[in-house]
Amino acid sequence: MQAFLKGTSSQSVKAQKPSSSSSSSGGEKKQRAVPWVEKYRPKCVDEVAFQEEVVAVLKKSLEGADLPNLLFYGPPGTGKTSTILAAARELYGPELYRQRVLELNASDERGIQVVRVKVKNFAQLTVAGSRTDGKPCPPFKIIILDEADSMTNAAQAALRRTMEKESRTTRFCLICNYVSRIIEPLTSRCSKFRFKPLANDIQQERLLEICGKENLKYSKDVNGAVLFIIIHEIGLVITGIEALVKVSEGDLRKAITYLQSAARLNAEQEITEQIIIEIAGVVPPKVIETLLQTCYRGAFEKLELAVKDLIDQGYAANNVLNQLHDVIIEEKLSDKQKSVIAEKMGEVDKCLSDGADEYLQLLSLCSVIMQQAAQNT
Repeated sequence: MQAFLKGTSSQSVKAQKPSSSSSSSGGEKKQRAVPWVEKYRPKCVDEVAFQEEVVAVLKKSLEGADLPNLLFYGPPGTGKTSTILAAARELYGPELYRQRVLELNASDERGIQVVRVKVKNFAQLTVAGSRTDGKPCPPFKIIILDEADSMTNAAQAALRRTMEKESRTTRFCLICNYVSRIIEPLTSRCSKFRFKPLANDIQQERLLEICGKENLKYSKDVNGAVLFIIIHEIGLVITGIEALVKVSEGDLRKAITYLQSAARLNAEQEITEQIIIEIAGVVPPKVIETLLQTCYRGAFEKLELAVKDLIDQGYAANNVLNQLHDVIIEEKLSDKQKSVIAEKMGEVDKCLSDGADEYLQLLSLCSVIMQQAAQNT
């Protein structure tokens, strides 16, 4: 009898284990970490920030359930891909979205063969079906070609004919950073929209909104006074919101990624401007200031040591160059001196792109700055 009870008890325990593991796996699925960039991607056109002209045109198009061929261009992180994806979701709803939208990125092969086979075959498919919610469903599909400026000229030329031939059943949305790399026959067939870098206040508003939804503490500098806004009893204190906006340079995606990295790295500490600078890989302003002071007052031997120390600390020469450019513009130098330095910066930038030695290029630039500054003494 006792053996029977032991057997049944052990069997019941075994039977209970899978259920507990399944429940825990279900809990893990619910709590699975999602990148904040995807988590807070706009779900509809109205949620797109700062691009008023694009949003207005798309809303009118969505009301009539029709779209022209589109060409979105502008800096990265300004909402180009998010906007067309949100518009497609509003047009087709969750049921028909996967059937009606084909998205190709630069990670895919972007040669002429892809246009001739994959794009052409999808464009030739007829569309059928209606939305379950009763809203009008447009009689066309959407093909999204992200980073279209990386396509070869032959592939773009092949795409031109497909856009014309399949205009009844397919709309194209080309997304790129540089519209000059798209051939003229394609740009003339699309409605062009330029996406502007996001304004600082718009970025700040969106970042503070994310802080609130993620239960983070943060502090914001208002007119020289520090105003503490406590979102939750347990959270973070972020004093680097302004630093986030500055280092992202209008790229909201970059700012959100840095915010998530800072939150994960300092889960129980205050997130300061210094932490944001380190995560972003930006050269601290004090380092740039020290380098400039060495150019203005130091000897060439000290300049050599300063540049070598800068490289040894692992700072990227491109970052140093960009930040030097921003500082030199504000310096008390004549326009002629600034033009000479800017011309040298252009040469250094080209050499760095070609793989030149970072130490020699920065030393060459700093020596020109030293030479121009010496004329004021």
